[in-house]
Amino acid sequence: MVKETKLYDLLGVSPSAGEAEIKKGYRKAALKYHPDKPTGDTEKFKEISEAFEILSDPQKREVYDTYGLEAARGNGPQFAGAGGPGGGAGFGPGGGFSSGGHAFSQDDAFNIFSQFFGGGGGASPFGFSASGGSGDDFGFGGSSFHSSSGGMPGGMPGGMPGGMPGGMPGGFGGRQQAKPEEETVQVNLPVSLEDLFSGKKKSFKITRKGAGGVSEKKQIDIQLKPGWKAGTKITFKGEGDYNPRTGGRQTMQFVLQEKPHEFFTREDNNLVYTLPLSFKESLLGFSKQVKTIDGRTIPITRSQPIQPTQTSTYPGQGMPLPKNPSQRGDLIIKFKIDYPTSLTPQQRQAIMENF
Repeated sequence: MVKETKLYDLLGVSPSAGEAEIKKGYRKAALKYHPDKPTGDTEKFKEISEAFEILSDPQKREVYDTYGLEAARGNGPQFAGAGGPGGGAGFGPGGGFSSGGHAFSQDDAFNIFSQFFGGGGGASPFGFSASGGSGDDFGFGGSSFHSSSGGMPGGMPGGMPGGMPGGMPGGFGGRQQAKPEEETVQVNLPVSLEDLFSGKKKSFKITRKGAGGVSEKKQIDIQLKPGWKAGTKITFKGEGDYNPRTGGRQTMQFVLQEKPHEFFTREDNNLVYTLPLSFKESLLGFSKQVKTIDGRTIPITRSQPIQPTQTSTYPGQGMPLPKNPSQRGDLIIKFKIDYPTSLTPQQRQAIMENF
């Protein structure tokens, strides 16, 4: 009977799970909550990574099952008497568990993730490139996959034989104290559909606190990529307010917001244009022009009645695909028919005689 199940719950496995199930649970949860994903959650990602670090190490897992999370972190009280399981690393004289454990950090989380997916040197398993993407996180002024050592947390060398831990002797001993993480400040950045279509460079100045507590100006340049979407995150490490406690600066994260457009609404990579029609035009036909997002015009002519739910699709006239800007989504024309709210006796008679 385990003392608590929080770490197992984070990985979506049972307390009786084996090594393969724990690795599978970590893979699924880490990919879902990684900060670079649209579904990302920085704090959840760190919790998942710490859960994997503990449960994939037999000694730490036994401590966790017996005494709980704080003990597995090395922050538990001095247990007197018969001592802990196996007398492993982290136990004080006489078998009691010693205090003063390492505080698990985001650096540790990113290092575990990078090692697990074979991405040494901070590489991303998501394949993000300069083409951008939906809801992705693009790092500037520092890698999103940062590391204070060169491998696993605590200076453990990268490229461990046999992949991730799961029977590593001694657990994660001898780790260096991680530098405190700087706060990440999110700022919404409204941009127009035209700018997201063309991939325009946005330059603006921010006011931030300097080392002496005096306000200072800093220019930020963001090169939008064609097809980027609302929710895309652009991260600038060390560009925010100065933190006198750590000697570092906040991380600034800009989150793209799409400005409402006069004519278009965006549905993924498609653009939807709503064309207003009078009741007469919907029945007898019309000839109109629609301006595309890149400034061209498309003639639209109908000679037959238009159904209220009818649409017209023009392939390749929508937004660029973020990962392949040479391809585009579709332009979808929807029709909004202005039905009369009342009819004269003559109109009613004409409808009755002709329909």
